[in-house]
Amino acid sequence: MISLLTLPAPAKLNLFLHITGRRADGYHNLQTLFRMLDVGDELSFQADNSGEIRFSCSDASIGGDDNLVVRAAKMLQPLAAEGSGVCIHLDKRTPMGGGLGGGSSDAATTLHALNLLWQLELSTQQLADIGLKLGADVPVFVFGQTAFAEGVGERLQPVELPDCWYLVATPDAHVSTAAVFTHPDLTRDSKPLTLADLMTSPWRNDCQPLVERLCPQVAITLQWLVEYAPSRMTGTGASVFAEFADELSARRALADLPANCRGFVARGLNQSPLLTALRHAV
Repeated sequence: MISLLTLPAPAKLNLFLHITGRRADGYHNLQTLFRMLDVGDELSFQADNSGEIRFSCSDASIGGDDNLVVRAAKMLQPLAAEGSGVCIHLDKRTPMGGGLGGGSSDAATTLHALNLLWQLELSTQQLADIGLKLGADVPVFVFGQTAFAEGVGERLQPVELPDCWYLVATPDAHVSTAAVFTHPDLTRDSKPLTLADLMTSPWRNDCQPLVERLCPQVAITLQWLVEYAPSRMTGTGASVFAEFADELSARRALADLPANCRGFVARGLNQSPLLTALRHAV
């Protein structure tokens, strides 16, 4: 029986993001292409018989019972044997408020880890259904594939993309996802397109014009990055990215990163490194 597990929680990019309508429940219908990356957070899990969920993080600002990792664990605990507990440590590496899916990915990794450690034997679909209650981006990380998503992000279709490298730059700014999606000026009427049409059309992010206006740092960072390659914002920001054919070109651009930004180079993957790590853990 496995009791100790260390797993990655990879970041993602939204290669495009179209908002096609607002639902009665306040959520939005969208079309997006999630791209998995080979960088992200890392979580360690130590299962025990304490009946408690204990959490620590390398970032002191993340704590309490309201973070997605603890909430994910609490959703699974009633399904586990009596007395099942766990000690979780999160090594936080993905910028918060960047649109890179860090918290959602952490939650998905937690669901997979505790499914294994607590021997729950839930299917991937069952984990994704639980994850959707935590957030719209959690299911794609549970399935762990670069994917075209519709609905609120839960209807997923795997997509195979060519190998490439990305430079991701995050200005010194935090963008509230809730503030973006509740703003009256957000574009909400993009015409739904087929995946085939989307793959041959220019890609855009419907949130980007609003966020550039609300957060000038994002606009400034995009103006810098577009000098190296076509650039867009991911999710609701504040992180922006550009695609490069090779790692060296991306790292050359990273070397010129403005002083008010953090950045990293990542490889785009069709399968999440979480799935690879889980196969090796079994």
